[in-house]
Amino acid sequence: MRTTTLIRVTRVVTAAAAVLALASASPALAQPLPAAAALPGAPGGQNGAALPQGWKLTGQGQERQLVWTSEDRVPMGDARVEFRSGDRLLGLPEAAPDGRTFRLPAAGLRLGAPAELQVVAAGRRLDAAAPERAPQSGRLPQAARPEAPLPPNPVDPGVSGPYRTATGAYTLKSVKLPGFAAPVEMTGTVVGPVGATGGRPLALFLHGRHGTCYSPRGEVTGDWPCKAGMKPIPSQDGYLRAQKLLASQGYTTVSIAANGINGQDWQAEDGGAQARSSLVRQHLSRWADWAKDPAGAPAAVKAVGRADLDKVLLVGHSRGGEGVNRAALDSLFRPPADQDGHKGPVRWKIRGNVLIGPTIFGQNPVPDVPSATLLPGCDGDVSDLQGQIVADGTRGVSRGTALHSSVYMVGANHNYFNSEWTPGQAKAPAEDDFWPGETPDPVCAPGKKTRLTATQQQAAGATYIAAAARLFVGGDDKVRPLLDGSPVRAKSADPARVLTHAVGGNRLPLVVPAGGAKITATGGAKLCDQVDFSRTSCLTGGKEGGSPHFASWEASPEPGRQAVALRWTAAGTPAVVKPAAPASLKGSKELALRLFVPPNTTGTRLDVALTDASGRRAVLGRAALDGLPGTDRTASFWAREVRLPLTAATRAGLDLTKVASLELVPRSTSGRAWLMDAWGWRPGTPAVTAAALPRVDIGRLAVREGDSGSRTYKVPVKVTGKGEGSVRVFVREAGRDGRTTSKVVKVRAGSDSVDVSFTVRGNKRFGYDTGQDVFVKAVRGAVIGSHLGGVVALNDDKMPLMKAVPVSTSVTEGSPLVWRVTLSEAADVDLSGEFRILPVRTGTELSTLDVDGRWLKDTFGPEPAPERPLSTVAEEPMVWVNVPAGKLTADVSIPTVKDRVAEGTETLNARLTSYDDKWEPIRGPLLTGTVKNAS
Repeated sequence: MRTTTLIRVTRVVTAAAAVLALASASPALAQPLPAAAALPGAPGGQNGAALPQGWKLTGQGQERQLVWTSEDRVPMGDARVEFRSGDRLLGLPEAAPDGRTFRLPAAGLRLGAPAELQVVAAGRRLDAAAPERAPQSGRLPQAARPEAPLPPNPVDPGVSGPYRTATGAYTLKSVKLPGFAAPVEMTGTVVGPVGATGGRPLALFLHGRHGTCYSPRGEVTGDWPCKAGMKPIPSQDGYLRAQKLLASQGYTTVSIAANGINGQDWQAEDGGAQARSSLVRQHLSRWADWAKDPAGAPAAVKAVGRADLDKVLLVGHSRGGEGVNRAALDSLFRPPADQDGHKGPVRWKIRGNVLIGPTIFGQNPVPDVPSATLLPGCDGDVSDLQGQIVADGTRGVSRGTALHSSVYMVGANHNYFNSEWTPGQAKAPAEDDFWPGETPDPVCAPGKKTRLTATQQQAAGATYIAAAARLFVGGDDKVRPLLDGSPVRAKSADPARVLTHAVGGNRLPLVVPAGGAKITATGGAKLCDQVDFSRTSCLTGGKEGGSPHFASWEASPEPGRQAVALRWTAAGTPAVVKPAAPASLKGSKELALRLFVPPNTTGTRLDVALTDASGRRAVLGRAALDGLPGTDRTASFWAREVRLPLTAATRAGLDLTKVASLELVPRSTSGRAWLMDAWGWRPGTPAVTAAALPRVDIGRLAVREGDSGSRTYKVPVKVTGKGEGSVRVFVREAGRDGRTTSKVVKVRAGSDSVDVSFTVRGNKRFGYDTGQDVFVKAVRGAVIGSHLGGVVALNDDKMPLMKAVPVSTSVTEGSPLVWRVTLSEAADVDLSGEFRILPVRTGTELSTLDVDGRWLKDTFGPEPAPERPLSTVAEEPMVWVNVPAGKLTADVSIPTVKDRVAEGTETLNARLTSYDDKWEPIRGPLLTGTVKNAS
């Protein structure tokens, strides 16, 4: 690979690995991604191992599919289901209507070792090897002792306001969105104040990815449109409690339906984020029309207070959270026209976002729109709590004045924030999303003291949504302490235990190890990578659960995301962390640290000191930390905000305009802790003005390989907006290791500053479609829309023909049966065939006791005994044969064993099935081997 300062990557596209052809610039999610090794086959191209339990290959030719079937129904949820080989993403399968079967196109897909196949959703294994199905110990950790309740905030946003409310609904003509075949519904449930004068702030709710249709018999599907006899699931009605609370306080609210997106978003590479943004803005456009012309509004809109589109709050649940994040971005920076389902002008101003258990697959939150992200501690759907990146991912990107709050709600699950997803409240079948496991979870099992009931969770959710509305839209600084990490609670949310921390607002950066910032850590501290599957250097083990701060992305390792890890075995060992240059905390009242310790631990104590550029040092005080309640099924390594007054530094004469280092000195005898960042903090909420920034959107290009010569193709990239900034560009190679490289580059609106090119060298040897993925993340002064794209080179050469010839097919027991598989010509890739074992109709068939037991188990799974014909050991018993790239032959060897049983000649029938260049099957002639008794 050759790299210039513009990340111009030149690579000869040989077919070292296969990718399914991408026929358009936006491939479907149910597609394999660039992968690395052969469809199941053991090293050396010899006999392959059987697929693990639950997995199979079905269909022929272009209809070939890799299929995983779950023992239990997997509810349609918001976390994307991924097929992986080890830590490498193979693709995103499509779920079948039964909720148990997931299919990924496999024509040309190369999987790697069968034992490494995994099904993962939000970092959690779904397949039979999942830790919760086979816990390493019979006892799960007990929850940490409950802490004393925080004092109540003087202002409680969960108290109903003075207005009487009215509820109604509207249905408009469905809309077509780019990439979706079926139109998407335009339906809204309206709740607003009655008798309110003047324009009222507008709160728009968007639900997440859930089942779309149900029947009176209790069936639930993900179809769209719903089939005859089925009704749409009214997910938009699930936020009535929060809507009524806001309406009583003077807000006009609407909750919109998105079943039409949920039923089709598997077709979108971004999981439907852009489509959800388009739908939100379609509704906002209608509300802008009705605000201007009330007479043309639906009856439900006329019955409530007129909306003021200059004061909009967006509330999104799960994938709806990612959708409203994108809607806020698209309202400030227009997306490319070919991607957008809303063409009109922006006639509204989004003042803030509330995101409930959100996904954020792109990990590029909009930096200049304030946000509050609710993280459910018992989330069984988006279980890695990746929504934490909505706050963490904004650090250093723009001006930093927008407050981004994370609200951790102990004992809340994913579904119960929506009453239509809650058993006993929903019209359609519903369930608790937290998975039970083999042992009741001590934190999240229903009935545990730390687990919230549905009504408790909904009350707490409504309260904190109202807090965000009051702060972001109403500008009431009296509710800020409920969201910014201050040690207070909203009494109306009791008994929920709710903790918060924040970035942005009135904070000045001291130590922020993000975006490639040059931070040093010495003594008892080290800088560690938040995402690095190969070393897991920040958070090792996994028996105690995961960290929302370390939610994985497209790349591992991922440069630019770091934390500071502390570990000590004796009190008094200082950990020193320094920014690249002395930082100014001028005007700050306190030092704010975001720190976390392992779940269920108590008594961690750290003295905190600052040193200025002249060497003057002051101890600010002692931080006391306890871990959150957590188990291996939760993501409870979550940072608590700790603040210490800067008065001691002022008394000691420190120059707070030149703070050179932060020192953390453990006072407990042993422990671990992680520092996310440190800031100077002062009270208040600054005014937020969005910066003029360049927007980057990555596209995808499919090209023909050709027979000769070289051609260079650029990844389609659009840089729009205004100004200049920097982004990190990742390039995932399509070679054997599928490695990812990255570099920070400057971007400027209207330029080709993100210049990633691939050189394709044509040839006449068969190779699979191949290419490279490119994805991008904002670093500073830029925003990202479509984060993923690349170039795919389509193979245009014929696949060599494959045939099997006898080598040793009439043997005495103890010797192997051998056939040689030969290609008509060498290929640039490994080629696999299926050596299928068939029943013997006449004579005695070779049995499981006639072959080597270890070979039998490695190849097909079962033990030799009880004895049975070899053709019955699996539904489709086959031995995979793999001819390595550049080679012409490989042998299929079936090892027989010598026994003491006197028996006649035994027979094995088989047939080699190979494929042509269109992945249509080619069945070879019947192959027969015989084994004679040795006695």
